[in-house]
Amino acid sequence: MAKILGSTTTYNGTEHPYLRGYKVRIVAVMKRAATPDQDDSYLRDEEELARAGGVTADDRVEVQPWIEAEQRWSFVTSDPRAIDLACFRQLTRTN
Repeated sequence: MAKILGSTTTYNGTEHPYLRGYKVRIVAVMKRAATPDQDDSYLRDEEELARAGGVTADDRVEVQPWIEAEQRWSFVTSDPRAIDLACFRQLTRTN
């Protein structure tokens, strides 16, 4: 499994319009947080994430946007659906 935490991608969703098109860094994965029956797992470790089955379309991903003008990562994070990130666009919802 490729490294997920710390990797960068682009946000392409509509739920967080201020992030659209921004480069973001993956900080954590919240398992099944995009579903009504979420399990509240907040994963910040690659091995734990692998044991939990990796990222699915039912997950949310905590991300930090890149602030181009200041050449740094924002200290503010957002939690878009995994399927709204370019690197997970191929995932499909189970519900």
